[in-house]
Amino acid sequence: MDDQLEYRVRLRAVRWRAKGAATNRILNRVQRSRAWLTKWEGQYQQFGWRGLRSRSRRPEHSPTACPPGLERLIVQTRRRLARQKVGLIGPDAIRRELKKLKLGRRTPSRSLIQRVLRKRKLIRSVVPPPPAYCPAPRDEVSGGLQAVDWTCRYLAGGLKVYAFHTLNLRTRACAQTIAPDKSTPTVIGHLLQARKTLGIPDFLQLDNDGAFCGGYKVARVFGQVVRLCLYVGVELIFLPVAEPERNGAVEQLNRLWGVAFWERRQFHSLAQVQRTSPEFVRWYLTAYGPPALAGQTPGQAQRAEPRRRLTAGQAVRLPSELPITAGRVHFIRQVRSDGTISLLNETWRVGKRLAGKYVWATVIAHRRRLEIWYQHSAQHSWRQLKSCPYALPETVARRRPEFARP
Repeated sequence: MDDQLEYRVRLRAVRWRAKGAATNRILNRVQRSRAWLTKWEGQYQQFGWRGLRSRSRRPEHSPTACPPGLERLIVQTRRRLARQKVGLIGPDAIRRELKKLKLGRRTPSRSLIQRVLRKRKLIRSVVPPPPAYCPAPRDEVSGGLQAVDWTCRYLAGGLKVYAFHTLNLRTRACAQTIAPDKSTPTVIGHLLQARKTLGIPDFLQLDNDGAFCGGYKVARVFGQVVRLCLYVGVELIFLPVAEPERNGAVEQLNRLWGVAFWERRQFHSLAQVQRTSPEFVRWYLTAYGPPALAGQTPGQAQRAEPRRRLTAGQAVRLPSELPITAGRVHFIRQVRSDGTISLLNETWRVGKRLAGKYVWATVIAHRRRLEIWYQHSAQHSWRQLKSCPYALPETVARRRPEFARP
């Protein structure tokens, strides 16, 4: 509100009243209420023209205000500390110095010192930089995309129970395996079981757990999970290291399993969990409504989903020793402060100017090549940063025709 404009309106209303104007005529002219006119007539009669001005809204007493003398002392102490060759100058350091003066109850709190320093522009509020843009696989790939992850709980006595979940990121349909460990055979068994419900995806995103990637000791290691996916025509997308939020949809499913199933019962054995957990999957597919599906259940959405199938016969004929098969494996990595990234237990230089940014690295097995790409934002085009030879320790097999992708 403009105080000067409002003052002039009050002045005109009081003058019209002094000239004998009727109440309704005054109110029509100034477009105010009857209570407003009564108030300012009273203010004029009590204080004269001065009473028509707006009063300050500033409180008469502020218990948290800093007395001027104490404020000067805080500023002087801050400037004295700043002149020293060694030491700190923040609120904690200033408070320690003021305690030496034995001010007693007048020693200011840390928050009061901070307010004084900010008021006198001796410190600035630090605004954290916006997070670096990280490409989301769902926005970058064409074709079916699934995500896999695991969570664990403890039975009485300390026995661990692992729940593996694979999630179709479009339909939100899921497949589950309950297991006593997270070994490579367990992961492969879960993926082969999940294909019965969800089919074979074009892409599968996952974190960098040793059971998925093949371990952390051998450079350019292609673990059995990676080999299986290449063999059946699935491109893996390894998400940034130690950033579980990048796999948020399946992480949310893990939490839902804990809240809607695990915490509602008492379990005494792994067999009991394996026997009863399918009840959760049935409830999830037929009764649960994920917000992303706008009222549909995952089971309803999955029925309309086209699927690439792995038949029982094909699953039985999978070789026991899987080769490295023609295909691609992707890695989303954040560039470290020294300008490098790590993938498959090997370090690659990208450049310090991209420190903190995310890049997309792709190993193309059949070409024995590594490509590293960067996108500044979703509105920018991708540009290739590096393309270099990527020797592999064995022959790369051709993909079988039945697993060829359209």
